[in-house]
Amino acid sequence: MITADFHNHTEFSSDSHTPAEEHIRHAIRAGLKQLCITDHMDRHYPDTSEGLFEFDPVRYFDTLTTLKERYQSRIELLFGIELGLRSEPEIRPEIRDFYNALVTDYPFDFVIGSTHVIRYLDPYLPTYWETRSLHDGLSEYFESIAENAAWYSCFDVYGHLDYILRYAPDGTRDYRYEDYRDIADLALHNLVYAGKGIEINTSGLRSLPYPHPKKELLIRYRELGGEIITIGSDAHTPDLLGFEFRKAEVYLKECGFHYYTIFRGRKPVMERL
Repeated sequence: MITADFHNHTEFSSDSHTPAEEHIRHAIRAGLKQLCITDHMDRHYPDTSEGLFEFDPVRYFDTLTTLKERYQSRIELLFGIELGLRSEPEIRPEIRDFYNALVTDYPFDFVIGSTHVIRYLDPYLPTYWETRSLHDGLSEYFESIAENAAWYSCFDVYGHLDYILRYAPDGTRDYRYEDYRDIADLALHNLVYAGKGIEINTSGLRSLPYPHPKKELLIRYRELGGEIITIGSDAHTPDLLGFEFRKAEVYLKECGFHYYTIFRGRKPVMERL
């Protein structure tokens, strides 16, 4: 049984207004044993109308340290962050240095690396798709993961592989892994070579028939030697914490896994399903 949510967002993320304590209380009511709050840090996010997607780590740790002590007898609260990784060559050296310093200077338990922006555009925005087919968009997305996995060392797990499907034009929100095998395999190989994990992100089930990523990617990750799998709801409101985790457990087992992973102090711990 999965009892740890390792991807969710609170008031420290520009796209959430939920106080962290509300998340914790709901997680306890939902029966979770571990909650790792992973708020957004997207250095140089290009569309400021959506928010800066950066937060003050001092305030974050002050708030969560107090809450960790307050609820320590009821749930294990862990410190996390989701870093927006960028592959644009003009800005990635500065972003890498910034993130390396951030995860060195602060005692995060867990770090997600994610692709949220491709060539200075967020696929969440309709403008990204105005000049791209699904094939073009998804190819660029996997290319960015392959490049980021080789460029950055500051993260533990790559977030929501293939989440770009959420925002693809209507009627095209599916794909065949075989059509992207070369670039997707390179992305997965680079992650495995670097000792990085991936996640099952159940937010996909809110709009798609499967979580992120599709089974083919999970199975291929395991075939290449990958072992680290975290589970996250990507909840921005407390009611979605632990969303469809029973389905995630079945999904993992169908892909040949018999455990999932939690992190403490950036070290992976395997938990039996």
